[in-house]
Amino acid sequence: MPLLSNTAVLLRKELQSEYRSHELLTTASVFILIVIVLFSFTFDPTSAESRQFGPGLLWLAFLFSASLMLQPCFLKERTNDTLSALRLAVSDPFAIFLAKLCANTIFLLVTELLLLFVFAVFYNVAVLSVFPKLALVFFLGSLGIATTGTALSAISSQARMREVLLPLLLMPLLVPVLIPSTEATKALLEAEPTLRWDWLGILIAFDVVFLTALWLFGEYLLEE
Repeated sequence: MPLLSNTAVLLRKELQSEYRSHELLTTASVFILIVIVLFSFTFDPTSAESRQFGPGLLWLAFLFSASLMLQPCFLKERTNDTLSALRLAVSDPFAIFLAKLCANTIFLLVTELLLLFVFAVFYNVAVLSVFPKLALVFFLGSLGIATTGTALSAISSQARMREVLLPLLLMPLLVPVLIPSTEATKALLEAEPTLRWDWLGILIAFDVVFLTALWLFGEYLLEE
């Protein structure tokens, strides 16, 4: 299919660009690491306290780091009018969004899973036994953040106050992602971990709705 082949080519471009610069992963990782370490020394939490407020802290750190990571998503394509060239090169404009969405999800997920173990060490929380289930929660949450953030990045890249506009638009819209992600993570970090399919259902519904909206209206978001 042309859509999948175009997406694969553009995704490889995104991954190669990040591999050469390490800009996004480094920025997000350092931010999350600072938040985790700073709050661990500030509160000096026990295991019970970590299981109670740790998931919320973790997802707030993920949210703010995602806003930093998503900011240059479309902005770098407008610097040398690369976006116009990309639109001419692909048969389906949704391929541009799909490639950036996949890349952003991968970047977010890699950062989150790597720093999850740092969180486990500083907050004395066991994660190895529930790591596959946590990876599923992180994937669904990251997909929701990346889908919304990629669409808003395309909008904010055309605005004058683009550095301020993206976080202002992103954070209220991601409340339906942050609450179920936090609750599902908290349930997995309890003394008796459980996978909350009710919260996962909300995440899946959010991802499906916003992916469909992006597919339907993505072409209009690329208009000058």
